[in-house]
Amino acid sequence: MNHRIVIVGGGAGGLELATRLGKTLGKRGQADIILVDANLTHIWKPLLHEVAAGSLNSSADELNYVAQANWNHFTFQLGRMQGLDREAKQIHLCATPDENGAELVPARSIGYDSLVIAVGSTTNDFGTKGAAEHCIFLDTRLQAERFHKQLLNHYLRAHAGNGETIEKISVAVVGAGATGVELCAELHNAAHELAAYGLGQIRPENMHITLVEAGPRVLPALPERIGGPVHKTLEKLGVRVLTNSAVSEVTAESLVTADGQVIPASLKVWAAGIRAPLFLKDIAGLETNRINQLQVRPTLQTTRDDNIFAFGDCAACPQPAKPGEEVRNVAPRAQAAHQQASLLVKSLKARLEGKALPEFIYKDYGSLISLSHFSAVGNLMGNLTGSVMLEGWLARVFYASLYRMHQMALYGTFRTLMLMLGNRIGRGTDPRLKLH
Repeated sequence: MNHRIVIVGGGAGGLELATRLGKTLGKRGQADIILVDANLTHIWKPLLHEVAAGSLNSSADELNYVAQANWNHFTFQLGRMQGLDREAKQIHLCATPDENGAELVPARSIGYDSLVIAVGSTTNDFGTKGAAEHCIFLDTRLQAERFHKQLLNHYLRAHAGNGETIEKISVAVVGAGATGVELCAELHNAAHELAAYGLGQIRPENMHITLVEAGPRVLPALPERIGGPVHKTLEKLGVRVLTNSAVSEVTAESLVTADGQVIPASLKVWAAGIRAPLFLKDIAGLETNRINQLQVRPTLQTTRDDNIFAFGDCAACPQPAKPGEEVRNVAPRAQAAHQQASLLVKSLKARLEGKALPEFIYKDYGSLISLSHFSAVGNLMGNLTGSVMLEGWLARVFYASLYRMHQMALYGTFRTLMLMLGNRIGRGTDPRLKLH
């Protein structure tokens, strides 16, 4: 019986790992590869802010897991993991309902020889009063589409009015990390696009966007030389940026900061902080940290079970520290998940051959932030060039290439080029913004 590798989570890292293992071990009959996800389709998570603003049609850019599995010699199972039996080497999946609430796929268990957990992360509201009830998170495609629908509804209601009053809309985004910053820029672009399509009862200058950050600056995880220009560009676009403003309460119509400031907002997005899914907390006796991440060794094996690996946002992977510095975990970034997936392709092959497993060392290749079509800023890092600052058109080209690299990992070069050609042709027939 073949070695069975079960991968839970079809995000960027998990899907890439399943695809690459399927093309090698699966195609050669050396292992059975099974990918488990609660959804039928995949969309690259760093694009969800574009889905929310309407500048990306998620239906056109989604990938179907069943088709991907068929093309790449692995198996897909629909289901959401809810438990783990380490002794029996089984994962437990809960039942999946259809759109009417009836059972579509029953609860079941799947056995494994090697288990890889790559379930990503969810937004952390830190228990803030009213956040879960009144804010939209951008963890899934459905959440992003929900926000877009609410945004569009404001414009449609205004469009159906008599036009005698000036209509306004207020949007507040909590968290000035990459998602929050990029969403604000896309919303500014959406205001202009909606007006251009005739929904001009809410003029672009009457979409009031506020970005709220608890820390002292935007993009706190990135160097100041990136955060500074981004802050200035956002203000030029008319975005109100509030730093050192921790949100203490969210109501139906506003945000309330710790110092008592009230920020009116009819639409609210929480994009501050992450945590691993709650079901991972101490699952089957595995070691987890305070934000539910599975503790792993440099080999990406969990600290208490060599048969279970974890990577991406749901894993706390320590990195070597310089003398005098504290040991830090790998940052929850897309490029880290990509590098870890590449390592695990080698690791799982080595595991089948009884060889020692390689250890993961994160290489930071820089950061890029897109401000819609207005600008982009970032830095590239390499052994030969050091750190190179990029802004404007060149930075936007490099930013766009990140998604194309993700597509190439999944589709291959030829199909990715065909997708790019199709996107280019579609620009002449599709609206620049999703209007439904």
